[in-house]
Amino acid sequence: MRNKLKMYRTKEGISQEKLSKKVNVSRQTINAIENNKYDPTLSLAFKLAKVFNITVDELFTS
Repeated sequence: MRNKLKMYRTKEGISQEKLSKKVNVSRQTINAIENNKYDPTLSLAFKLAKVFNITVDELFTS
């Protein structure tokens, strides 16, 4: 599953560390998601989308 997490994160000027704290995961998890090495749980996907005030569909594509 591809994602636009890095694009939204850099657009908002949020570091991986800050984002990881907002959604209660490790910075390594954010990095793995951005590099398409890890597909987040549905719960985490919703949390990430909420941070950027977008839908899960806007953040992730199959």
